[in-house]
Amino acid sequence: MSDERPQEPLPEKASLEKAPAPAPAPAPVPAPAERSPEPGGMRASDADRERVVERLRDAVAEGRLDMDEFEERLDAAYASRTYAELEPLTRDLPAPAGEAGAFPVVPAPGAAPAPADRSWAARIGGGGTSATGVAVMSAFQRKGHWTVPRRFDAVAFWGGGEIDLRQANFAEREVVINCFAVMGGIEITVPPGVDVEVRGIGVMGGFDQRGSDHPVDPAAPRVIVTGFAFWGGVGIKVKEPKGRGRAGGGSRKEL
Repeated sequence: MSDERPQEPLPEKASLEKAPAPAPAPAPVPAPAERSPEPGGMRASDADRERVVERLRDAVAEGRLDMDEFEERLDAAYASRTYAELEPLTRDLPAPAGEAGAFPVVPAPGAAPAPADRSWAARIGGGGTSATGVAVMSAFQRKGHWTVPRRFDAVAFWGGGEIDLRQANFAEREVVINCFAVMGGIEITVPPGVDVEVRGIGVMGGFDQRGSDHPVDPAAPRVIVTGFAFWGGVGIKVKEPKGRGRAGGGSRKEL
C-alpha cells in the first residue's frame, strides 16, 4: 500500500504588481460667467426719460417735429424702460452742441460729479448743452450739471420753467437768457457771486429780481435776463449751491 498522500493545492502567490491608481475625478465645469447687459438693454432712469423729453420739446420749438409726432414720441418716452427703447426717439434729431452723441451718456460707475465750489475759470468755456426750454401747458427744467450757451431761449405759455445755474458751466463769460412768459412763469436761480442784469419788459406781469448780500465775484460770469412777460412773471433769485446753504438762509429784499 502506497504511503503517498494527495498533495494539497498550494496557496496562490500574492501579486507583486501594484493595483492601478484610481482615475482622477473630472474637474468640474465652471459655470458660464454672467455677462453684463448690453448698453441698450440697461434700465433707463426717470432722469434719462426727462432728458429725452426735453430734446423732443426743443425739437418742437425749432420746427423739427409737429405736434402729432411730438405727442407720439412723448408717450413712447414715458413708457420706455430701457435705453434701447429711448434711443430711437431722438435718433433723427441733431445732438445738442457739446454732446458727443444724440443719446445721454451713462457716467462710469463711481464717477463723482464735479464739485459745486470749483473755480469760475474751470466753469467758463465750451459748447452749450441746451439752447431752449419750452413749456406749453406743461413744464421744463434745466438744472444740475449742464452748460449754458451764449443765448438761451425760454418759453412758458400756460406753463412753468425752472432754470438753475448753481451747478452749471457757462459757454462764455457773458450769457443771455431770453424769457417769453405768457400766463406762465419762469424761475431763474443763480449762485452767489454771479453778476445779473435784468432787461425784461412786463405787461400785466413782471420781472422780479431778488437781492442778495453776496458781493459780485469779478471772476464769475455775467447773466443778462431779457424778454417779455404778459400776464406772467420771471423771477430771479440768488441761492447757495445744494449742500452749502447757510443756517437760517440768506437775507433777501424785493427790488
